[in-house]
Amino acid sequence: MILNVEQLEIYVRPGKTDMRKQINGLSAIVQEDMELNLFSPSLFLFCNRERRILKAIYWDKNGFCQWLKKLEKDRFPWPKDEIEALEISHEQLNLLLQGIDFWKAHKTLNYCEVL
Repeated sequence: MILNVEQLEIYVRPGKTDMRKQINGLSAIVQEDMELNLFSPSLFLFCNRERRILKAIYWDKNGFCQWLKKLEKDRFPWPKDEIEALEISHEQLNLLLQGIDFWKAHKTLNYCEVL
């Protein structure tokens, strides 16, 4: 199983998720709470309250895959609500897994000339 994230849409479920949930429970969250197509070429990310455990699920041709990353020392940067994030790029996924909080990065300011 080799996952090419560059070909996937990556969705983050903001806030905390109960990490006792497995594929069936997380799938229900994707369909009911996030209102997304579970079988689309997408990766869905979830994080626990302490922001130390990250789970991902996705559909792979004939079944679901799930992986987990648990941090022993640090915490994942994670959005608290849907206003902050829903879909991220594969570059942002790499930053997230490295612990870099791109949600708090400086935003580009756009100015217009007032006459």
